Amino acid sequence: MSKINELFTSKIHAINVGIEFFKDDIKKQNADAIHLEWKPPGGGKPEIIKALDSLENATLEQKIEEANKLAVERIINSQPVLIGYDQAIHVVPGMTKTTILHSGPPITWDRMCGAMRGAVTGAIVFEGLAKDIEEAEKVAASGEITFSPCHEHDCVGSMAGVTSASMFMHVVKNKTYGNIAYTNLSEQMAKILRMGANDESVITRLNWMRDVLGPMLRDAMKIAGEIDLRLMLAQALHMGDECHNRNNAGTSLLIQALTPYILETEFTKEQKREVFDFVASSDYFSGPTWMAMSKCALDAAHGIEYSTVVTTMARNGVDFGIRVSGLPGNTWFVGPAQKVVGPMFAGYKPEDSGLDIGDSAITETYGIGGFAMAAAPAIVALVGGTVDEAIGYSTKMKEITLGENPNVTIPLLNFQGVPTGIDIRQVVQTGILPIINTAIAHKDAGIGMIGAGITHPPMEAFEKALLALSEKIS
Repeated sequence: MSKINELFTSKIHAINVGIEFFKDDIKKQNADAIHLEWKPPGGGKPEIIKALDSLENATLEQKIEEANKLAVERIINSQPVLIGYDQAIHVVPGMTKTTILHSGPPITWDRMCGAMRGAVTGAIVFEGLAKDIEEAEKVAASGEITFSPCHEHDCVGSMAGVTSASMFMHVVKNKTYGNIAYTNLSEQMAKILRMGANDESVITRLNWMRDVLGPMLRDAMKIAGEIDLRLMLAQALHMGDECHNRNNAGTSLLIQALTPYILETEFTKEQKREVFDFVASSDYFSGPTWMAMSKCALDAAHGIEYSTVVTTMARNGVDFGIRVSGLPGNTWFVGPAQKVVGPMFAGYKPEDSGLDIGDSAITETYGIGGFAMAAAPAIVALVGGTVDEAIGYSTKMKEITLGENPNVTIPLLNFQGVPTGIDIRQVVQTGILPIINTAIAHKDAGIGMIGAGITHPPMEAFEKALLALSEKIS
């Protein structure tokens, strides 16, 4: 019998490329079929394909690989430690009494989304720059306030990211490379400024954080000296966190480390009890800590010539911006912020949602959060989806990253290191976008968090970065 005739008598093993339901039809005929998920490189766009081709020049490709190896090594070898807490005016570069930092790439007051406007006006009242929200809106629009991205001041900020002079900050130092990163304290998960809420209860809480919580943590860390955050992060992932939206273990570990030193401070027993009750009110207390830790590691990898590694992903509720190591300084590549898809709190509908917002995607940029969802299957109860999908996200992110971090591992994946070093070339070539899990803020000011879910960056930002890098180095 000829080989061709054998095809009609042997079992079919098909590889399907293209429309996926063809695979299902083949399986219905009792044949084996697997689906190859394939897209044309660069989405089939001629200018993107040309840029990808230009980076494959043998000499240039070697320089890129060497630069990327160094960038990934710096991320992996970074050892961020918590060394203190202090007010932004005392530690944040460029901070003034009339400066307000925000999440994401640069944006002006007139373009800000509802949640960010709510947070900005609340911060203006908190700082005593206006007597009420109505007056704060006028101050914000007057030109008297300097607005600037957190990332351009060595900071990161959750959701709206609004950071003002009097707010207390984490101070995180990279013991390996010496750089420092900052982020403000968690307001926990009530009606809060970072979600755009700004009523009297929000301002009262901020005042207490400025007058009691912040000073107590500052004094405790003066006694403690430093806390190894990378080690604590690794422990938290082994205990079921992904350290973006699930922080049950991380918060327990952080307050456990701080407690002996809190007890040694000069504050009253009642004030210490207030702090412990506040921490116990939500597991999110350590959430900002991991953001500053991630920022501290990634900043050490920024500014390496020829590198295609992403060092920042951040969004402001209007624009999604990325920064790339080989394009140094504050060079942003932006596209439109996307919808977040996931469960909504009772009484809210998807149309109530604002677009993706916050600097917290720095955790995914580092390799945790959505990239480490396999470590935290319980996260699906908050952001939706299934456990299999959560595991799949961590596996898929390996296709757009350059390595694994052996210091931060996922038990469920045989202690595989978290995917590390997002490569703009691989994102554009494969069409696979980074996965981000995140909270959802209401589209209007003054309301706050209304759900949580999954989102992705816009491909446009990665394409712009690729074109710029190609033009610069080829």
